[in-house]
Amino acid sequence: MKFQLAINLERMDDSYDMHDVVDHTVEMVQMAETGGFTTVWAAEHHALEMTIAPNPFQILTWWAGHTEKIRLGTAVAVAAYWHPLNLAGEAALLDLISGGRLEFGIGSGAYQREFDRMHPGLLQSDAWRYMQEMIPVLKELWNGDYAHEGEFWSFPTSTSVPKPVQKPHPPIWVAARSPITFDYAVKNNCNVMSWPITRSFAEAELYKSQFDDAVNSYPGSSVPTFAMMRHTAVYESPEDWMVPVEAAQRQLSQFENLFKNLGDVANGFPRTISLDEVDNRDEYEPSMLKENLMFGTPDEVIEKLQRYEALGVDEFIYYASLGLGHAEQKKSMELFCEEVIPAFI
Repeated sequence: MKFQLAINLERMDDSYDMHDVVDHTVEMVQMAETGGFTTVWAAEHHALEMTIAPNPFQILTWWAGHTEKIRLGTAVAVAAYWHPLNLAGEAALLDLISGGRLEFGIGSGAYQREFDRMHPGLLQSDAWRYMQEMIPVLKELWNGDYAHEGEFWSFPTSTSVPKPVQKPHPPIWVAARSPITFDYAVKNNCNVMSWPITRSFAEAELYKSQFDDAVNSYPGSSVPTFAMMRHTAVYESPEDWMVPVEAAQRQLSQFENLFKNLGDVANGFPRTISLDEVDNRDEYEPSMLKENLMFGTPDEVIEKLQRYEALGVDEFIYYASLGLGHAEQKKSMELFCEEVIPAFI
């Protein structure tokens, strides 16, 4: 099993200076490269301090200038927020500048609040249709001249300028949680990334089962890479387990605010709502978070990861952004690189 890093420029409140956030984030990326991670992922979100990512390609270009070999991925570019020509050109330019290191991840988008601002009138639940139209168009544009007449976009003969370095195009990843998306990804030879959020290992098993069903539906086709993401924090003493749990509870309470589109966001900071207010409050119980998320001492994390490896997860995505302090994040990364990764080599 290989390892990838997902990290955001993240502020849970205004106590962190943006310059410190910037410095911390690039240091974490460099630690991941030195420690043996294959890929680092940047998100796309808008007008939210908890995920400061108005353009993932700009973030990845910045990281490309501070690294040498780690691959650089969008997790994910939101299809409905882009025009195909713009998205194809931005992605190809990054691939060129980075020396062919782009991993192109695309998805439907997460929060209705963002759609209300970035694509007014579009329901988040309908956004998957934009992704499914976008991917074939991008492949054509990366290949050469192409004219498109579609449901969501139409344009005369055009091409991607520049073209990507990787041929026929950079690896494409799809964020998937539903059978229809797993099926589309496998049918179109896209790798898959999935995220069970805080749910149990049974949710991971469900996603793997849906992935396997999709693979079995297309016999003879190549099997895409299957990756799974979990919030991750490694600590030295078992007594420290509540530190990442409390950080995750705080971050996830803001996530619930956004996910339910409560509209309570001030100057980019979502209100931290009481988890007692949400119907799925059981998903945030401390012992459950410790069990389900990739929290633990190095030995505990190795044991948890071995379950994912046995399940058939090809690459594990270490999600570092959970509101944890910068010092704790760096210590976790250090322990993961020095004591966890060697167990899988």
